Amino acid sequence: MSAGYLLQSGLLGKLSATMKTTFFYYIILFFTCSLSAQQTGYWDKTRATSKEISLTAGDRISVKSEDFPKGTTEIIYRITLLDDNQQLASSLVSLLKSVPDPSGVSQGSAGAVFLMSKISGDDKCTYALFSNEESAKKYKDSGETAGACFLQNTPLSKEAKLLSVENSKCLKANAQNIWFGFESKNWIMKQKIVLEIVPWVDYKLSKGWSQENKKSILDLCKTSDLAQLLGNADDFCVCILDQFTQKYTFSEYQKLLAVEKSKSYRDFGAKCLTNTAENQSILNSVRVNSFQYFQKKNYDKAIRLLHVGLIDNGNGKVMDYNALATYYLYSKQFGKAIKYLQDAEKMDSSELLIQLNLAHAYLLNNQFSEAKALHKKYKNQNVSATESWNARTKFDFDEMKKAGLSSENFDRILKLIQE
Repeated sequence: MSAGYLLQSGLLGKLSATMKTTFFYYIILFFTCSLSAQQTGYWDKTRATSKEISLTAGDRISVKSEDFPKGTTEIIYRITLLDDNQQLASSLVSLLKSVPDPSGVSQGSAGAVFLMSKISGDDKCTYALFSNEESAKKYKDSGETAGACFLQNTPLSKEAKLLSVENSKCLKANAQNIWFGFESKNWIMKQKIVLEIVPWVDYKLSKGWSQENKKSILDLCKTSDLAQLLGNADDFCVCILDQFTQKYTFSEYQKLLAVEKSKSYRDFGAKCLTNTAENQSILNSVRVNSFQYFQKKNYDKAIRLLHVGLIDNGNGKVMDYNALATYYLYSKQFGKAIKYLQDAEKMDSSELLIQLNLAHAYLLNNQFSEAKALHKKYKNQNVSATESWNARTKFDFDEMKKAGLSSENFDRILKLIQE
């Protein structure tokens, strides 16, 4: 029962408020689902097959479809046998205008009946489907069906089916054609067979990005400096792949010059490292992996990864600068540690972990007076909710000694903060 009928008849007014809300919810849901389905692809009416075949009594014939466009994932076909002077009431293409996506034509027998012609003759035929021309030719010449991917042995006057790459042996990924073999079951008169085929094209696949083509981008990504530093760079490389597939068709990508590909790769890589919600898994991988390098005393890789992944792109947070300065500190690059701690201080002067690390860097760089000033200023505060400045200073001094970092002024600072 349609919404229009309910409104005209006044029945809608008799429904309870709850029933009205539920009713309109399902109406809206139906149209929303149809709209979203339409956005995934389209029925390619311009490259549909429409052939009227005259078949001599008792004869066989093979018919090749028109070339399928790239990205074809489903096809729907209709076979109709007509007597003389009969015509189809509606073409298959016109019927598909009211069907938003392939799922709409596979809803059981009702969908199949909908796609049948409104008129068909009394003649009948059998048919077979083939995924290659050689098998179709053997069928035409000798009636051999061993190479058929589908066989209809029961004579019929009309047929309509949906084939998909996922569920049919007849339609293979990236297939360009399909072949139909017909055998007349009228031993006296010739038959008129109308064959119609309409392909469903997936928007993404229509760009030519097959699994193999995508792999070429992923393989290239994994040779980059950042990907190799990350170890597991799947999220980063998939992000770059998404950028390529959105901007270019595969054929457009192939036509790019080497320098253009390199520039696109750099631009897309930078975009995948911007501080957005969808990139957080990548950025967190940079942080985690750089810290793991630091724990293994591989300070060079820890520093390079933070630079390439966060700092050089302007996406580092205050604690990323603090981490980078720590890695410089432990690699005895005290001047650089001070520089990045001062940068971090400009970002957040209230973060006491920055101030403490700055005091350490000053101390190790023989700037005792600057270190002393910071310790005197903050020794009575906490660097976090549960840890005091003094306790963290003692802990850090012990860790630095283990790493081979020492200063004759450690004891002087410890004495100072205990006063």
